[in-house]
Amino acid sequence: MDQGETVVIPKATSNPWGKTPDVAPCSLMSVMDEQLAKDLQDKEDDAFKLNSLHVDLPGIDSNNPDVDSDLLLAQMLQSQFDKENDHMVNIYEQKYNGNSKVSLSFDNYKSIHSIIKDDSSCDELDEHDDLDTLPPPDHGMDTKASKTKTTKKKITTKHDALLCGRKNARSLEKFPPGFAAGDVGSKKLDLKLSNSVYNTLKQHSYREERQSHRLHEKKEHSTHEQALDPKTRLLLYKMVNNETLDNVNGCISTGKEACVFHANGGRKESGEELPTECAIKVFKTTLNEFRTRERYIKDDHRFRDRFSKQNPRKVIRLWAEKEMCNLSRMQKAGISCPSVVLLKKHILVMSFVGRDMKAAPKLKDAVLSSNQMKLAYEQTVEMMCTMYQRCKLVHADLSEYNILWHDNRAWFIDVSQAVEPIHPHALEFLYRDCTNVTEFFKKRGVPDVMSASQLFLKVSELDIPLCDDENHFLSKVHGYERYEMTVGGRKNCQPYEFDYFFNKTTNGGSSSDDSTDE
Repeated sequence: MDQGETVVIPKATSNPWGKTPDVAPCSLMSVMDEQLAKDLQDKEDDAFKLNSLHVDLPGIDSNNPDVDSDLLLAQMLQSQFDKENDHMVNIYEQKYNGNSKVSLSFDNYKSIHSIIKDDSSCDELDEHDDLDTLPPPDHGMDTKASKTKTTKKKITTKHDALLCGRKNARSLEKFPPGFAAGDVGSKKLDLKLSNSVYNTLKQHSYREERQSHRLHEKKEHSTHEQALDPKTRLLLYKMVNNETLDNVNGCISTGKEACVFHANGGRKESGEELPTECAIKVFKTTLNEFRTRERYIKDDHRFRDRFSKQNPRKVIRLWAEKEMCNLSRMQKAGISCPSVVLLKKHILVMSFVGRDMKAAPKLKDAVLSSNQMKLAYEQTVEMMCTMYQRCKLVHADLSEYNILWHDNRAWFIDVSQAVEPIHPHALEFLYRDCTNVTEFFKKRGVPDVMSASQLFLKVSELDIPLCDDENHFLSKVHGYERYEMTVGGRKNCQPYEFDYFFNKTTNGGSSSDDSTDE
Protein backbone atom coordinates (compact mmCIF):
# COMPACT_ATOMS: atom_id res chain seq x y z
CA MET A 1 0.00 0.00 0.00
CA ASP A 2 1.30 3.46 -0.83
CA GLN A 3 2.22 5.86 1.92
CA GLY A 4 -0.05 8.64 0.60
CA GLU A 5 -3.12 6.46 0.94
CA THR A 6 -5.09 6.38 4.12
CA VAL A 7 -7.20 3.41 4.90
CA VAL A 8 -10.40 4.07 6.83
CA ILE A 9 -11.44 1.10 8.89
CA PRO A 10 -14.95 1.28 10.33
CA LYS A 11 -15.45 0.84 14.00
CA ALA A 12 -16.25 -2.66 14.95
CA THR A 13 -19.70 -3.15 16.31
CA SER A 14 -20.59 -5.61 18.91
CA ASN A 15 -22.54 -8.59 17.73
CA PRO A 16 -24.32 -10.99 20.05
CA TRP A 17 -23.12 -13.94 17.98
CA GLY A 18 -19.54 -12.68 17.87
CA LYS A 19 -19.53 -12.20 14.12
CA THR A 20 -18.45 -8.94 12.47
CA PRO A 21 -19.74 -7.99 8.99
CA ASP A 22 -17.26 -7.54 6.21
CA VAL A 23 -16.81 -3.85 5.23
CA ALA A 24 -15.43 -2.87 1.85
CA PRO A 25 -12.39 -0.66 2.17
CA CYS A 26 -12.93 3.00 0.95
CA SER A 27 -10.16 5.50 0.34
CA LEU A 28 -10.31 9.30 0.77
CA MET A 29 -9.34 9.84 -2.84
CA SER A 30 -12.39 7.98 -4.14
CA VAL A 31 -14.70 10.03 -1.96
CA MET A 32 -13.22 13.29 -3.31
CA ASP A 33 -13.60 12.03 -6.89
CA GLU A 34 -17.29 11.38 -6.39
CA GLN A 35 -17.85 14.85 -4.96
CA LEU A 36 -16.04 16.43 -7.88
CA ALA A 37 -18.08 14.47 -10.39
CA LYS A 38 -21.33 15.62 -8.74
CA ASP A 39 -20.25 19.27 -8.90
CA LEU A 40 -19.41 18.96 -12.56
CA GLN A 41 -22.78 17.36 -13.29
CA ASP A 42 -24.60 20.24 -11.56
CA LYS A 43 -22.74 22.77 -13.68
CA GLU A 44 -23.64 20.84 -16.81
CA ASP A 45 -27.31 20.88 -15.84
CA ASP A 46 -27.31 24.63 -15.17
CA ALA A 47 -25.64 25.31 -18.49
CA PHE A 48 -28.22 23.14 -20.31
CA LYS A 49 -31.07 24.95 -18.63
CA LEU A 50 -29.70 28.35 -19.59
CA ASN A 51 -29.22 27.25 -23.18
CA SER A 52 -32.84 26.09 -23.33
CA LEU A 53 -34.01 29.61 -22.33
CA HIS A 54 -32.18 31.18 -25.25
CA VAL A 55 -34.49 33.41 -27.37
CA ASP A 56 -33.38 35.14 -30.54
CA LEU A 57 -34.20 38.86 -30.31
CA PRO A 58 -34.12 41.05 -33.43
CA GLY A 59 -31.16 43.41 -33.67
CA ILE A 60 -29.11 41.53 -30.99
CA ASP A 61 -26.28 39.22 -31.85
CA SER A 62 -26.58 36.28 -29.53
CA ASN A 63 -23.09 35.09 -30.38
CA ASN A 64 -21.58 38.25 -28.95
CA PRO A 65 -20.18 37.33 -25.53
CA ASP A 66 -20.48 40.94 -24.36
CA VAL A 67 -24.26 40.90 -24.37
CA ASP A 68 -24.94 37.33 -23.28
CA SER A 69 -25.11 38.22 -19.62
CA ASP A 70 -27.37 41.26 -20.23
CA LEU A 71 -29.76 39.24 -22.37
CA LEU A 72 -29.98 36.54 -19.77
CA LEU A 73 -30.62 39.11 -17.04
CA ALA A 74 -33.38 40.77 -19.08
CA GLN A 75 -35.10 37.47 -19.76
CA MET A 76 -35.00 36.56 -16.09
CA LEU A 77 -36.43 39.95 -15.10
CA GLN A 78 -39.18 39.65 -17.72
CA SER A 79 -40.06 36.18 -16.51
CA GLN A 80 -40.29 37.41 -12.95
CA PHE A 81 -42.47 40.34 -14.01
CA ASP A 82 -44.82 38.01 -15.92
CA LYS A 83 -45.19 35.80 -12.87
CA GLU A 84 -46.07 38.77 -10.70
CA ASN A 85 -48.60 39.99 -13.27
CA ASP A 86 -50.26 36.57 -13.49
CA HIS A 87 -50.35 36.39 -9.73
CA MET A 88 -52.23 39.71 -9.56
CA VAL A 89 -54.61 38.57 -12.31
CA ASN A 90 -55.43 35.46 -10.30
CA ILE A 91 -56.17 37.58 -7.24
CA TYR A 92 -58.48 39.88 -9.24
CA GLU A 93 -60.24 36.86 -10.76
CA GLN A 94 -60.88 35.31 -7.37
CA LYS A 95 -62.23 38.57 -5.90
CA TYR A 96 -64.42 39.29 -8.91
CA ASN A 97 -66.08 35.88 -9.01
CA GLY A 98 -66.43 35.42 -5.26
CA ASN A 99 -68.93 32.63 -4.51
CA SER A 100 -70.87 33.05 -7.74
CA LYS A 101 -71.93 29.83 -9.42
CA VAL A 102 -71.06 31.29 -12.82
CA SER A 103 -67.40 32.44 -12.88
CA LEU A 104 -65.39 34.43 -15.42
CA SER A 105 -61.87 33.44 -16.47
CA PHE A 106 -59.08 36.02 -16.73
CA ASP A 107 -56.65 33.71 -18.58
CA ASN A 108 -56.55 36.01 -21.57
CA TYR A 109 -55.03 38.71 -19.39
CA LYS A 110 -52.14 36.53 -18.23
CA SER A 111 -48.67 36.93 -19.83
CA ILE A 112 -46.60 33.95 -18.60
CA HIS A 113 -44.67 32.17 -21.34
CA SER A 114 -45.71 28.66 -22.31
CA ILE A 115 -42.16 27.26 -21.99
CA ILE A 116 -41.76 28.63 -18.50
CA LYS A 117 -45.25 27.36 -17.64
CA ASP A 118 -44.28 23.83 -18.71
CA ASP A 119 -40.78 23.72 -17.18
CA SER A 120 -41.33 25.54 -13.91
CA SER A 121 -43.60 23.05 -12.18
CA CYS A 122 -42.08 23.89 -8.86
CA ASP A 123 -42.80 27.57 -9.41
CA GLU A 124 -46.42 26.69 -10.22
CA LEU A 125 -46.70 24.83 -6.93
CA ASP A 126 -45.20 27.78 -5.09
CA GLU A 127 -47.65 30.09 -6.84
CA HIS A 128 -50.60 27.95 -5.82
CA ASP A 129 -49.27 27.87 -2.28
CA ASP A 130 -49.15 31.65 -2.28
CA LEU A 131 -52.73 31.83 -3.54
CA ASP A 132 -53.84 29.44 -0.83
CA THR A 133 -52.31 31.65 1.81
CA LEU A 134 -54.37 34.65 0.66
CA PRO A 135 -57.26 35.55 2.95
CA PRO A 136 -60.67 34.46 1.55
CA PRO A 137 -63.11 37.16 0.43
CA ASP A 138 -65.81 38.40 2.78
CA HIS A 139 -68.64 36.90 0.73
CA GLY A 140 -68.67 33.60 2.59
CA MET A 141 -67.93 30.94 0.01
CA ASP A 142 -70.51 28.21 -0.24
CA THR A 143 -68.82 24.84 0.06
CA LYS A 144 -71.35 23.24 -2.24
CA ALA A 145 -70.91 25.94 -4.88
CA SER A 146 -67.11 25.76 -4.57
CA LYS A 147 -67.22 22.01 -5.05
CA THR A 148 -69.43 22.48 -8.08
CA LYS A 149 -66.97 24.87 -9.68
CA THR A 150 -63.89 22.80 -8.97
CA THR A 151 -65.42 19.56 -10.19
CA LYS A 152 -67.01 21.35 -13.21
CA LYS A 153 -70.33 19.49 -12.87
CA LYS A 154 -73.71 20.64 -14.17
CA ILE A 155 -74.88 23.71 -12.25
CA THR A 156 -78.46 23.53 -10.86
CA THR A 157 -79.90 26.96 -10.06
CA LYS A 158 -83.10 28.01 -8.33
CA HIS A 159 -84.70 28.58 -11.74
CA ASP A 160 -84.57 24.90 -12.61
CA ALA A 161 -87.97 23.78 -13.93
CA LEU A 162 -88.00 20.54 -11.93
CA LEU A 163 -87.16 22.21 -8.62
CA CYS A 164 -89.62 25.06 -9.22
CA GLY A 165 -92.39 22.61 -10.08
CA ARG A 166 -91.94 20.61 -6.88
CA LYS A 167 -91.64 23.77 -4.79
CA ASN A 168 -94.86 25.17 -6.27
CA ALA A 169 -96.67 21.91 -5.51
CA ARG A 170 -95.55 22.05 -1.87
CA SER A 171 -96.66 25.70 -1.65
CA LEU A 172 -100.25 24.66 -2.39
CA GLU A 173 -100.47 23.40 1.19
CA LYS A 174 -100.17 27.01 2.40
CA PHE A 175 -103.34 28.09 0.59
CA PRO A 176 -106.48 28.85 2.69
CA PRO A 177 -108.35 25.84 4.11
CA GLY A 178 -111.27 26.32 1.76
CA PHE A 179 -109.10 25.90 -1.34
CA ALA A 180 -109.57 22.42 -2.83
CA ALA A 181 -105.92 21.58 -3.51
CA GLY A 182 -106.14 17.81 -2.97
CA ASP A 183 -103.44 15.55 -1.52
CA VAL A 184 -100.49 17.61 -2.72
CA GLY A 185 -98.31 16.62 0.23
CA SER A 186 -98.29 12.91 -0.57
CA LYS A 187 -94.82 11.42 -1.04
CA LYS A 188 -96.13 8.90 -3.54
CA LEU A 189 -97.42 11.67 -5.79
CA ASP A 190 -94.52 13.56 -7.37
CA LEU A 191 -96.59 16.60 -8.34
CA LYS A 192 -94.97 19.40 -10.29
CA LEU A 193 -96.62 22.71 -11.21
CA SER A 194 -95.22 25.26 -13.61
CA ASN A 195 -94.87 28.86 -12.53
CA SER A 196 -97.72 30.05 -14.75
CA VAL A 197 -100.16 27.47 -13.34
CA TYR A 198 -99.09 28.18 -9.77
CA ASN A 199 -99.48 31.95 -10.18
CA THR A 200 -102.95 31.48 -11.68
CA LEU A 201 -104.04 29.30 -8.77
CA LYS A 202 -102.58 31.76 -6.29
CA GLN A 203 -104.45 34.73 -7.76
CA HIS A 204 -107.67 32.68 -7.86
CA SER A 205 -107.21 31.78 -4.19
CA TYR A 206 -106.77 35.43 -3.25
CA ARG A 207 -109.90 36.43 -5.17
CA GLU A 208 -111.98 33.68 -3.58
CA GLU A 209 -110.79 34.66 -0.11
CA ARG A 210 -111.64 38.33 -0.62
CA GLN A 211 -115.03 37.40 -2.08
CA SER A 212 -115.81 35.17 0.90
CA HIS A 213 -114.93 38.00 3.27
CA ARG A 214 -117.23 40.40 1.42
CA LEU A 215 -120.12 37.93 1.35
CA HIS A 216 -119.64 37.11 5.02
CA GLU A 217 -119.63 40.79 5.96
CA LYS A 218 -122.69 41.48 3.80
CA LYS A 219 -124.62 38.64 5.42
CA GLU A 220 -123.71 39.90 8.87
CA HIS A 221 -124.84 43.46 8.18
CA SER A 222 -127.84 43.02 5.90
CA THR A 223 -131.28 41.44 5.88
CA HIS A 224 -131.45 39.10 2.92
CA GLU A 225 -133.79 36.26 1.99
CA GLN A 226 -135.19 34.88 5.27
CA ALA A 227 -132.16 35.78 7.40
CA LEU A 228 -131.97 38.65 9.86
CA ASP A 229 -128.90 40.72 10.54
CA PRO A 230 -127.77 41.24 14.18
CA LYS A 231 -129.33 44.71 14.46
CA THR A 232 -132.72 43.45 13.33
CA ARG A 233 -132.58 40.50 15.73
CA LEU A 234 -131.72 42.89 18.55
CA LEU A 235 -134.75 45.06 17.77
CA LEU A 236 -137.04 42.03 17.77
CA TYR A 237 -135.48 40.82 21.01
CA LYS A 238 -136.20 44.17 22.65
CA MET A 239 -139.83 44.01 21.50
CA VAL A 240 -140.22 40.59 23.06
CA ASN A 241 -138.34 41.63 26.18
CA ASN A 242 -140.57 44.64 26.88
CA GLU A 243 -143.67 42.47 26.22
CA THR A 244 -144.69 44.34 23.09
CA LEU A 245 -144.64 40.94 21.41
CA ASP A 246 -145.16 37.62 23.15
CA ASN A 247 -143.11 35.64 20.66
CA VAL A 248 -141.93 35.73 17.05
CA ASN A 249 -142.84 32.77 14.85
CA GLY A 250 -141.72 31.70 11.39
CA CYS A 251 -141.57 33.48 8.07
CA ILE A 252 -144.86 33.93 6.21
CA SER A 253 -143.67 35.25 2.87
CA THR A 254 -140.68 36.80 1.20
CA GLY A 255 -140.79 39.51 -1.41
CA LYS A 256 -138.40 41.68 -3.34
CA GLU A 257 -138.44 44.39 -0.69
CA ALA A 258 -139.20 42.72 2.66
CA CYS A 259 -139.73 39.55 4.67
CA VAL A 260 -142.94 39.04 6.66
CA PHE A 261 -142.93 37.08 9.94
CA HIS A 262 -145.78 35.96 12.17
CA ALA A 263 -145.85 37.04 15.82
CA ASN A 264 -148.17 37.02 18.81
CA GLY A 265 -148.99 40.47 20.08
CA GLY A 266 -148.72 41.64 23.66
CA ARG A 267 -149.23 45.20 24.84
CA LYS A 268 -147.57 48.54 24.28
CA GLU A 269 -145.71 50.42 26.96
CA SER A 270 -148.79 52.61 27.38
CA GLY A 271 -150.83 49.51 28.24
CA GLU A 272 -152.75 49.33 24.96
CA GLU A 273 -153.48 45.77 23.89
CA LEU A 274 -152.11 44.61 20.56
CA PRO A 275 -153.92 42.20 18.22
CA THR A 276 -153.54 38.55 19.11
CA GLU A 277 -151.83 37.84 15.81
CA CYS A 278 -149.47 40.33 14.22
CA ALA A 279 -147.44 40.49 11.05
CA ILE A 280 -143.87 41.81 11.29
CA LYS A 281 -142.61 43.27 8.04
CA VAL A 282 -138.82 43.52 8.02
CA PHE A 283 -137.57 45.56 5.09
CA LYS A 284 -134.43 44.26 3.45
CA THR A 285 -131.38 46.41 3.91
CA THR A 286 -129.90 45.32 0.58
CA LEU A 287 -130.95 46.96 -2.65
CA ASN A 288 -129.99 44.04 -4.89
CA GLU A 289 -133.49 42.79 -5.67
CA PHE A 290 -135.29 46.13 -5.80
CA ARG A 291 -132.93 48.68 -7.31
CA THR A 292 -135.66 51.12 -8.45
CA ARG A 293 -136.79 52.16 -4.98
CA GLU A 294 -135.52 55.69 -5.44
CA ARG A 295 -137.93 56.17 -8.35
CA TYR A 296 -140.86 55.92 -5.94
CA ILE A 297 -139.46 57.89 -3.02
CA LYS A 298 -137.11 60.44 -4.58
CA ASP A 299 -139.90 62.42 -6.28
CA ASP A 300 -142.33 62.11 -3.36
CA HIS A 301 -142.57 65.55 -1.78
CA ARG A 302 -143.16 63.98 1.64
CA PHE A 303 -139.69 62.39 1.76
CA ARG A 304 -137.79 64.27 -0.93
CA ASP A 305 -135.53 66.20 1.45
CA ARG A 306 -134.72 63.12 3.52
CA PHE A 307 -133.72 60.83 0.67
CA SER A 308 -130.08 59.74 0.60
CA LYS A 309 -128.38 57.40 -1.84
CA GLN A 310 -125.30 56.94 0.30
CA ASN A 311 -126.83 55.10 3.27
CA PRO A 312 -129.16 52.20 2.38
CA ARG A 313 -130.40 51.84 5.98
CA LYS A 314 -131.70 55.42 5.96
CA VAL A 315 -133.51 54.72 2.70
CA ILE A 316 -135.08 51.59 4.19
CA ARG A 317 -136.29 53.52 7.22
CA LEU A 318 -137.97 56.03 4.90
CA TRP A 319 -139.48 53.11 2.99
CA ALA A 320 -140.97 51.64 6.18
CA GLU A 321 -142.18 55.04 7.33
CA LYS A 322 -143.79 55.65 3.95
CA GLU A 323 -145.76 52.39 4.12
CA MET A 324 -146.94 53.23 7.62
CA CYS A 325 -148.24 56.61 6.43
CA ASN A 326 -149.93 55.13 3.38
CA LEU A 327 -151.63 52.37 5.41
CA SER A 328 -152.90 54.90 7.94
CA ARG A 329 -154.30 57.08 5.18
CA MET A 330 -156.02 54.11 3.50
CA GLN A 331 -157.51 52.85 6.76
CA LYS A 332 -159.04 56.24 7.47
CA ALA A 333 -160.76 56.07 4.08
CA GLY A 334 -162.26 52.65 4.89
CA ILE A 335 -160.10 50.58 2.55
CA SER A 336 -159.48 46.99 3.63
CA CYS A 337 -155.80 46.86 4.55
CA PRO A 338 -153.66 45.88 7.57
CA SER A 339 -153.68 48.33 10.45
CA VAL A 340 -150.40 49.76 11.69
CA VAL A 341 -149.41 48.73 15.22
CA LEU A 342 -145.80 49.84 15.68
CA LEU A 343 -142.81 51.13 13.71
CA LYS A 344 -139.22 50.61 14.85
CA LYS A 345 -136.69 51.81 12.29
CA HIS A 346 -137.07 49.36 9.37
CA ILE A 347 -139.44 46.99 11.23
CA LEU A 348 -143.17 47.56 10.77
CA VAL A 349 -145.63 45.68 13.01
CA MET A 350 -149.14 45.35 11.53
CA SER A 351 -152.31 43.43 12.15
CA PHE A 352 -152.28 39.92 10.71
CA VAL A 353 -154.56 39.22 7.73
CA GLY A 354 -155.38 35.57 8.29
CA ARG A 355 -156.24 33.17 11.08
CA ASP A 356 -154.38 30.68 13.29
CA MET A 357 -150.92 31.53 11.93
CA LYS A 358 -152.13 30.87 8.40
CA ALA A 359 -151.94 33.92 6.16
CA ALA A 360 -154.79 34.80 3.86
CA PRO A 361 -154.17 33.56 0.30
CA LYS A 362 -153.19 35.92 -2.44
CA LEU A 363 -155.76 36.53 -5.12
CA LYS A 364 -153.51 34.61 -7.50
CA ASP A 365 -153.61 31.48 -5.32
CA ALA A 366 -157.14 31.79 -3.93
CA VAL A 367 -159.70 29.24 -5.10
CA LEU A 368 -162.84 31.32 -5.72
CA SER A 369 -166.14 30.71 -7.39
CA SER A 370 -167.31 32.83 -10.30
CA ASN A 371 -169.48 34.95 -8.01
CA GLN A 372 -166.64 35.46 -5.56
CA MET A 373 -164.26 36.37 -8.38
CA LYS A 374 -166.76 38.92 -9.70
CA LEU A 375 -167.16 40.31 -6.18
CA ALA A 376 -163.40 40.57 -5.85
CA TYR A 377 -163.23 42.51 -9.13
CA GLU A 378 -165.92 44.95 -8.03
CA GLN A 379 -164.24 45.49 -4.65
CA THR A 380 -160.85 46.01 -6.29
CA VAL A 381 -162.20 48.66 -8.66
CA GLU A 382 -164.03 50.40 -5.83
CA MET A 383 -160.92 50.46 -3.61
CA MET A 384 -158.81 51.79 -6.48
CA CYS A 385 -161.23 54.67 -6.95
CA THR A 386 -161.34 55.40 -3.22
CA MET A 387 -157.59 55.21 -2.94
CA TYR A 388 -157.04 57.71 -5.76
CA GLN A 389 -159.92 60.09 -5.11
CA ARG A 390 -160.06 60.19 -1.30
CA CYS A 391 -156.63 59.02 -0.11
CA LYS A 392 -154.83 60.81 -2.95
CA LEU A 393 -152.68 57.70 -3.53
CA VAL A 394 -151.73 55.47 -6.44
CA HIS A 395 -150.73 51.95 -5.44
CA ALA A 396 -148.04 51.76 -8.19
CA ASP A 397 -147.63 47.97 -7.77
CA LEU A 398 -151.18 46.63 -7.73
CA SER A 399 -151.55 43.09 -9.05
CA GLU A 400 -152.93 39.70 -8.01
CA TYR A 401 -149.81 39.26 -5.85
CA ASN A 402 -150.63 42.26 -3.63
CA ILE A 403 -154.34 41.56 -3.14
CA LEU A 404 -155.39 39.11 -0.42
CA TRP A 405 -158.74 37.33 -0.10
CA HIS A 406 -159.92 37.08 3.51
CA ASP A 407 -163.40 36.99 5.08
CA ASN A 408 -165.01 37.27 1.64
CA ARG A 409 -163.24 40.58 1.02
CA ALA A 410 -160.29 41.81 -0.99
CA TRP A 411 -157.41 43.36 0.99
CA PHE A 412 -154.72 45.67 -0.36
CA ILE A 413 -151.20 45.11 0.96
CA ASP A 414 -147.69 46.27 0.13
CA VAL A 415 -148.24 50.00 -0.31
CA SER A 416 -144.72 51.15 0.50
CA GLN A 417 -144.19 52.28 -3.10
CA ALA A 418 -147.55 54.10 -3.34
CA VAL A 419 -147.26 57.71 -4.54
CA GLU A 420 -149.51 60.73 -4.64
CA PRO A 421 -151.24 61.89 -7.85
CA ILE A 422 -148.92 64.88 -8.11
CA HIS A 423 -145.95 62.54 -8.53
CA PRO A 424 -144.33 62.98 -11.98
CA HIS A 425 -145.03 59.32 -12.86
CA ALA A 426 -148.29 58.84 -10.96
CA LEU A 427 -150.51 58.45 -14.05
CA GLU A 428 -148.07 56.01 -15.61
CA PHE A 429 -148.14 53.91 -12.43
CA LEU A 430 -151.95 54.08 -12.31
CA TYR A 431 -152.30 52.91 -15.91
CA ARG A 432 -149.96 50.01 -15.17
CA ASP A 433 -152.11 49.02 -12.16
CA CYS A 434 -155.24 49.15 -14.30
CA THR A 435 -153.58 46.96 -16.92
CA ASN A 436 -152.55 44.34 -14.34
CA VAL A 437 -156.02 44.19 -12.77
CA THR A 438 -157.81 44.00 -16.12
CA GLU A 439 -155.60 41.24 -17.51
CA PHE A 440 -155.90 39.09 -14.37
CA PHE A 441 -159.68 39.18 -14.10
CA LYS A 442 -160.06 38.60 -17.84
CA LYS A 443 -157.94 35.46 -17.52
CA ARG A 444 -160.18 34.27 -14.68
CA GLY A 445 -163.26 34.67 -16.90
CA VAL A 446 -164.98 37.49 -15.03
CA PRO A 447 -167.71 38.99 -17.26
CA ASP A 448 -168.04 42.68 -18.08
CA VAL A 449 -164.42 43.54 -17.27
CA MET A 450 -163.51 47.06 -18.34
CA SER A 451 -160.49 47.67 -20.49
CA ALA A 452 -157.39 49.22 -18.98
CA SER A 453 -158.19 52.60 -20.56
CA GLN A 454 -161.77 52.60 -19.29
CA LEU A 455 -160.66 51.62 -15.79
CA PHE A 456 -158.00 54.33 -15.86
CA LEU A 457 -160.54 57.02 -16.75
CA LYS A 458 -162.99 55.72 -14.12
CA VAL A 459 -160.37 55.88 -11.37
CA SER A 460 -158.64 59.13 -12.34
CA GLU A 461 -161.74 61.01 -13.65
CA LEU A 462 -159.56 62.75 -16.24
CA ASP A 463 -160.84 64.19 -19.52
CA ILE A 464 -158.67 62.17 -21.88
CA PRO A 465 -160.26 60.95 -25.14
CA LEU A 466 -160.78 57.21 -25.10
CA CYS A 467 -159.29 55.13 -27.92
CA ASP A 468 -158.99 51.43 -28.67
CA ASP A 469 -155.23 51.48 -29.22
CA GLU A 470 -153.61 51.14 -25.79
CA ASN A 471 -150.23 52.44 -26.97
CA HIS A 472 -151.84 55.55 -28.38
CA PHE A 473 -153.80 56.04 -25.18
CA LEU A 474 -150.63 55.63 -23.10
CA SER A 475 -148.91 58.30 -25.18
CA LYS A 476 -151.83 60.63 -24.40
CA VAL A 477 -151.37 59.87 -20.70
CA HIS A 478 -147.69 60.77 -20.95
CA GLY A 479 -148.58 63.96 -22.77
CA TYR A 480 -151.07 64.84 -20.07
CA GLU A 481 -148.36 64.32 -17.46
CA ARG A 482 -145.96 66.60 -19.30
CA TYR A 483 -148.26 69.47 -20.16
CA GLU A 484 -151.42 69.48 -18.05
CA MET A 485 -149.46 69.43 -14.79
CA THR A 486 -147.67 72.65 -15.72
CA VAL A 487 -150.91 74.43 -16.63
CA GLY A 488 -153.19 74.02 -13.68
CA GLY A 489 -152.91 70.67 -11.97
CA ARG A 490 -155.08 67.62 -12.18
CA LYS A 491 -158.64 67.10 -11.19
CA ASN A 492 -159.20 66.00 -7.59
CA CYS A 493 -155.54 66.56 -6.73
CA GLN A 494 -155.87 68.89 -3.79
CA PRO A 495 -152.88 68.84 -1.43
CA TYR A 496 -153.22 66.32 1.33
CA GLU A 497 -152.59 67.51 4.88
CA PHE A 498 -149.79 65.05 5.37
CA ASP A 499 -148.01 66.81 8.23
CA TYR A 500 -151.18 66.97 10.31
CA PHE A 501 -152.13 63.32 9.87
CA PHE A 502 -148.56 62.14 10.27
CA ASN A 503 -148.19 63.94 13.61
CA LYS A 504 -151.56 62.63 14.65
CA THR A 505 -150.51 59.06 13.83
CA THR A 506 -147.19 59.25 15.63
CA ASN A 507 -148.51 61.16 18.66
CA GLY A 508 -151.67 59.09 19.03
CA GLY A 509 -154.28 61.80 18.51
CA SER A 510 -157.89 61.43 19.58
CA SER A 511 -160.46 59.87 17.32
CA SER A 512 -162.41 63.13 17.12
CA ASP A 513 -159.84 64.46 14.68
CA ASP A 514 -160.75 61.81 12.12
CA SER A 515 -163.47 64.02 10.71
CA THR A 516 -160.96 66.58 9.47
CA ASP A 517 -161.40 67.43 5.80
CA GLU A 518 -158.85 65.60 3.67
